[in-house]
Amino acid sequence: MKINTLLIAVLITVSVQAQKVSKKLIDQFDNDAKEGLIDKWYPLALDKEDGGYYTDITYDFKLGDTKEKMIVTQARQVWVTSKAYKEYGDEKYLACAAHGYEFLKDVMWDKKHGGFHTWVNKQGKPIKKSYEAKTAYGNAFAIYALAAYYEVSHDEEVLELAKKTFMWLEEHSHDKTYKGYFQHMQIDGTPIVRTEDIPSTSDAGYKDQNSSIHLMEAFTELYNVWKDDLVKERLNELLLIIRDTIINDHYSMDLFFTPDWKPVSFRNESKEVINKHFYLDHVSFGHDVETAYLMLEASEAIGREDTEKTLEIGKRMVDHSLKTGLDTDKGGFYEGGYYFKGDKELTITNFEKNWWAQAEGLNTLLILTRMYPDDSMNYYSKFENLWKYTQKYMMDAKYGGWYSWGADVRPEVKKELKGHVWKTTYHNFRALINCKHQLEMLLKNE
Repeated sequence: MKINTLLIAVLITVSVQAQKVSKKLIDQFDNDAKEGLIDKWYPLALDKEDGGYYTDITYDFKLGDTKEKMIVTQARQVWVTSKAYKEYGDEKYLACAAHGYEFLKDVMWDKKHGGFHTWVNKQGKPIKKSYEAKTAYGNAFAIYALAAYYEVSHDEEVLELAKKTFMWLEEHSHDKTYKGYFQHMQIDGTPIVRTEDIPSTSDAGYKDQNSSIHLMEAFTELYNVWKDDLVKERLNELLLIIRDTIINDHYSMDLFFTPDWKPVSFRNESKEVINKHFYLDHVSFGHDVETAYLMLEASEAIGREDTEKTLEIGKRMVDHSLKTGLDTDKGGFYEGGYYFKGDKELTITNFEKNWWAQAEGLNTLLILTRMYPDDSMNYYSKFENLWKYTQKYMMDAKYGGWYSWGADVRPEVKKELKGHVWKTTYHNFRALINCKHQLEMLLKNE
């Protein structure tokens, strides 16, 4: 019998890496997810007076000043508490999820026009804070939350609302001509069309990678509990748009697009103009690393035969981020960079480090450790370094929870909000629990 030397090499590498994984490390991730994060947050964040969850959590875990509530923040917490119940079986988490679900159903869902409002005040009255009243992004997270809550509650009413939200997006947000979804909508669901009077720095009327990847994420969660053909079709459509159109030749993602999927770029402008439009046009290392994981998850959910191709593209995205967007001194992924015209090398243009990029990076690096155990990138070593950075500069050893930004770049963050309209427990908890599971698989393969 001929021995497969490549297989032996892979198994040896897996074994060597698994030897670094200990039950103690797995328990640490579990503890940081539960005692260090969600048990700090809940039931503190529950608004028992008006429903839903409070928006602001201070650095020392007290309630902050902001009383308004946004669909993304509310939905993400329903998702987290649902997953916490699934992970630990503790009824208190299920009660927290039920509390948030009632607010989504009774308050944030627009009973006249359908779809979820983006903003409401503390008492639940809809408010408009920018040019759009509803977004595909916000409704995507509602679907994400409802599917997760249905999985643990088995309440058919919950699934019906998830289906209704999906079909509302299908009717109002889905682009029948060029595919994908319009992000910005008026209150009745009419997509906002970009006009000449809209400022060049605004994203109004553009399609974008961020809503696309999170719609994909939401539809993956929905398809896991509702094997509907149209959900599968739209999930497949989004996956291919992201993989084959949004991802560029550098193996990073373009951020914004015209309706027919032409990238919004300021590359031919001056550096001053480029920097002015950073939000619309830069390399976002965190999104690239996160998307590598979300694409693989989506491809596996619908059983695509070319999942290996998707995995390889995702690997190249992560490799690009590791080579160009990682702080090789202290560690951590930078916020963003740019390929200026005429330059072969990327220039870091924003040296800050946000919490969610580090969180998603930990999970994705462990996935690649399993998938490419003998790769020269040595993903487990990169994971170890990122974990050390996260513990030192991103996680609060005194009060618990995570800072919004790396304290090595922004030391003042230690006294800033732990929770705000864009930050709850979603990225952190998901990454910590996913890492726990990935480490368990590596240890099992030892």
